[in-house]
Amino acid sequence: MDYQKINNSLGWLAFTIALSTYILTLEPTTSFWDCGEYIATAFKLQVGHPPGAPTFLLLGNFFSNFAFGDVTKVAYMINLMSALFSALTILFLFWTITSFAKRILGKVQTQGQLISIMGAGLVGALAYTFSDSFWFSALEGEVYAMSSFFTAVVFWAALKWDEEYDLVGDSANRWLLLIAYLVGLSIGVHMLNLLAIPAVVYIYYFKKHETSTKGFIITGITSIVILGFIFFGLIPQVIKWLGIVERTFVNSIGLPFNSGTIFFIALLVALICLGLNKAKENGRNLIHTAILGITFILIGYSSFAVLVIRSNANTPIDENNPEEAVSLLAYLNREQYGSTPLVHGQYFTAGLDKKDPYSDGTPVYVKDEEVGKYIVSDSRKNHSPNFDKKHSGLFPRMWSRNDRHVKAYKDWGNITSRKGKKPSFIENLSYFFNFQVNHMYFRYFMWNFAGKQNDMQSHGSLTEGQWLSGIPFIDEFRLGPQDNLPTRQANNPGRNHFYMLPFLLGLIGLVYQYKKDKKDAWIINLLFIFTGLAIVIYI
Repeated sequence: MDYQKINNSLGWLAFTIALSTYILTLEPTTSFWDCGEYIATAFKLQVGHPPGAPTFLLLGNFFSNFAFGDVTKVAYMINLMSALFSALTILFLFWTITSFAKRILGKVQTQGQLISIMGAGLVGALAYTFSDSFWFSALEGEVYAMSSFFTAVVFWAALKWDEEYDLVGDSANRWLLLIAYLVGLSIGVHMLNLLAIPAVVYIYYFKKHETSTKGFIITGITSIVILGFIFFGLIPQVIKWLGIVERTFVNSIGLPFNSGTIFFIALLVALICLGLNKAKENGRNLIHTAILGITFILIGYSSFAVLVIRSNANTPIDENNPEEAVSLLAYLNREQYGSTPLVHGQYFTAGLDKKDPYSDGTPVYVKDEEVGKYIVSDSRKNHSPNFDKKHSGLFPRMWSRNDRHVKAYKDWGNITSRKGKKPSFIENLSYFFNFQVNHMYFRYFMWNFAGKQNDMQSHGSLTEGQWLSGIPFIDEFRLGPQDNLPTRQANNPGRNHFYMLPFLLGLIGLVYQYKKDKKDAWIINLLFIFTGLAIVIYI
């Protein structure tokens, strides 16, 4: 009974089933929304909307070559790339599930244990294969399929580090460096992959330290700090200082364009080498590994240089024209989209502050070839509105002043009509739970694990786009009688019933996992929360 061979073989079987399914149902050409832009920019390596997706573009460009010059097949080939990465996600999901199952049972000694582990892997992986949202994203040229792959392989690699650490000690840290590199690459696809970091940090903590309440809390804080360091520090600050040094070298010292960029990169490399050398000399293995991790993140993140290179080629699609470090920062920070309040800010009833209605923003610099300097193209004077503090509050979910949005706020938040009065915090939370959590998260979640009513756009109607289990008393309690429906509803292609089986299996697994291994249960739940409700809260 060769566990490893069976585990590998069944993993690739799950991959084959997933890939075959996705190829048979693949979108033959460009589909809606951003897909057309992603396909066009990948095909010719052009610059799409901020903050860009260079890793996706490079891989998409590679797959577009298999159209062999037939431009009518380019979209299909890039869609096929999504199918492949989705199938690879299923492969790593299978291996992740079997890894957790094996950790529960310990050493596999009987055929029954082997069947239990492999059965769990197949049921979990195939349930996700045919889930509504994942299947949908697997068929089109968008970033989410590839982003799912990076999340899956990062989490799997963390478990591989955990397995190997007992055997080879610190030599297993090569898996941590692989994770760092994959995180850097994944930023060039979508930021979602960063949300796996807290779970990875807890895997590290549970392996390296005795568990205590204090250690558990410190690890949680540390995981958030690492996530924040990468998201708010490393990624934007490297580009920010790259731009500052570049502008200083050109505008103040009078050196040629890109001289500051070259100097900054050389200085960064020198500092990394110095840090590695000092850490090694002093026997600081953790610091040495941390510096290497940052280095590998930056190596993966360097894929963004593609956007600068291609922008200088003045491609037909060249959004925001990020031709050098100075303009790249505004592109990566998505400044054109503005900002939304998260912890504290205005409600939709807020007017401008009468004493100080506007604040200045960061000036926009562009390269002037004739002058040989970076000049201000937009001073951003009075750029950002300051809102009336009386109409501000904590955790504002209803902040937009768009008339359509205000109407939705009142409907979903159960706000009575009272012009000019600030919504209460209870109404704010009512909108958050009714719309953002229930309608825009839990409804989608149940599509995947309970069933789906139809594929019609829903704004809360009981007859459009709801989740539907197929269990009469549950569906009738929520949506009313499901008999004698109009043909367009009863025979809708998007209508399916899972009878809540995937959902119930998940709940049973959650309880069983918690009883058998609370540490692994916490790791899984943390990943689930950060890739689910945490996104709802942040966005």
